[in-house]
Amino acid sequence: MKKIIFSSIAVILAIAIFTACKGKSTIAEHPFVAGTIDEPLPADSAPAQVLEAMEKAERFHQYEIMSDTANSISVEAIAEADQTPTEGYGIVVVKGATSTTFPNLRNTRQPMASYDPETGTLWLTNSAMEGTGVQVDRLYQIRFDEEDKAYIALTVEPYDIQQALLKRLGYAIEGQRIKLFDNGQIIASAMNTVEDMGDFDDEQPVWIGEQIQYDLSGTTPQLLITPGIKYTTGLVLTYDDMPTLSAPITIADDGQVNIGELKE
Repeated sequence: MKKIIFSSIAVILAIAIFTACKGKSTIAEHPFVAGTIDEPLPADSAPAQVLEAMEKAERFHQYEIMSDTANSISVEAIAEADQTPTEGYGIVVVKGATSTTFPNLRNTRQPMASYDPETGTLWLTNSAMEGTGVQVDRLYQIRFDEEDKAYIALTVEPYDIQQALLKRLGYAIEGQRIKLFDNGQIIASAMNTVEDMGDFDDEQPVWIGEQIQYDLSGTTPQLLITPGIKYTTGLVLTYDDMPTLSAPITIADDGQVNIGELKE
């Protein structure tokens, strides 16, 4: 699997503990999935010439990511600084009359945002890694000071999400049926229909890490993760028959990131 460059940004992840037992299965009965991300991903960092162009620009050419007129808040991506393309970097957050620019945040692959007026929190996702069959997002918790200036309060890193789930997400293969387990409890079942890739990989057939995204349509961010299958033929993971699993993400007062119960 492709090795990922180290990043200094890290998030403490707390694994949700489930006390309810719905059967006789235990975690030890099922092998755990493997992870494709070898190390923390590098932080967003715009090229020097783009940062310089943003700093000197008289005008940004922007397009809308989110607009919440009821709470006087909007999020936009910077396409050009004057006439200079930003190469997929730059996000502007406006609250009231105050505008905050985050020049290093990526705006490729359709970033999303939502605002929770009860907590005063803006949630933002952007692409940390992308490619054929790969979409890995970061989740940002953005807050505002007394003058409505935005700042990043917390970053939920995909590597940390992966590592937490490697201790929870198990699998079982029975013929062509693949079953997925969260802390020993079955949560999904899929039937493999791929016939031209050989058998399932003997050493490690089920992986996560290439498909980590978020749903911001509700009041609580929902983690979306799709496991991939490795076969004896081919060097890429296949997602044709695999379900997307979701779990709520919550942030404790001390900054701990909690992943709730996974469901299909």
